[in-house]
Amino acid sequence: MGSSVESDADTRLVSRAVSDLARQTRFPVVFGGLERGGAVHVTAIAGTRTRSIEGLVVEAGRGLGGAAMLEKRPRLALDYRTARTITHDYDRAILGEGISTLLAVPVVVTGRPRGIVYCGSWTPGPVGDLVSRPAFRAADMLATELRVRDEVDRRVAALLPAEPALPAAAQEDLRESYAELRSIAASVGDPDLRERIAAVERRLAGIARPAAADAPLDVALSPRELDVLACCALGATNAEIAASLSLREGTVKSYLQAAMAKLDASTRHAAVAKARRAGLLP
Repeated sequence: MGSSVESDADTRLVSRAVSDLARQTRFPVVFGGLERGGAVHVTAIAGTRTRSIEGLVVEAGRGLGGAAMLEKRPRLALDYRTARTITHDYDRAILGEGISTLLAVPVVVTGRPRGIVYCGSWTPGPVGDLVSRPAFRAADMLATELRVRDEVDRRVAALLPAEPALPAAAQEDLRESYAELRSIAASVGDPDLRERIAAVERRLAGIARPAAADAPLDVALSPRELDVLACCALGATNAEIAASLSLREGTVKSYLQAAMAKLDASTRHAAVAKARRAGLLP
C-alpha cells in the first residue's frame, strides 16, 4: 500500500483478523501480516510469551511462511526446530518464542500471495482439519477484503477527469460503476473500507454533477434508499433491484417510496432526476 492511511487500514484489518482467530483456534499463538515491498511484515500478534516475533519480516521462499507464499498453499511444521524442508532464516524469532508446531497459511488474492496467517504452539501435537480450519477461514476473510479493495482501486483509477459535460456513454458507465459500488459496499464489514468506498461514491457523484446543479438538498437518504435509487437510475425494475441487492421486492418498493417522499417526487424517474440535480446521484 502506498499511503500511510492505507497502511493504517491494513494494520487494523490484520489486527482484527488475528484477534478473531486467536479466539477461535486451539493454537495459543497467532500472528500475521500483509505483503509490502516484496516481503510480508508481521503487524499483528496474539498470545506470545516473548517479544521475539515483533517486527518479523518474511521474504518469499524463506522460512515456513515464505515457502507457503511461494507455493500458494498452507505449510505445516510439526517440529519446527528439526524441519528439513524449509530454510531456518527466522529461527531466532520462532524458536525465541519457544514455538514447536507452526502452521503458515498464505492469503492469496486472484492468484497472488498477499500475506500470511500463522498459528503456533509451544508443544508438538497433531494438526487435523478441525484445528486448522479457523486459520483457513481467517486467510479467506483477508483475501476477500483485499479483493474488494482492489476492485475499488481499479474503479478509482479508471475514473474520467471532471469535464463540463461528460459524453453520454461515459455518463452511463459512471452511473453503472456508482450503482455497483453501492452494492459492493452493502456487503463489506470493514468500516475503513466502507468509508473508502463512500469517498469514491461522492467523487463519482461530484464528477457527474453539472455546474448549474441545484444547491444540496436538506434531505438525509438512508444507504439503502440510495442503493435503490442508484439502481432505478439505470432503469432497473423492482424485481431486478431486489435480485441485485439481495432484498425482497416489497422491501425495495418501501425504500423507493420513502426516497420519493423525502425528495418530494411523485415518480421514481422524478426522484432520480431530483437526486441528480442535487448531486446525490451521478
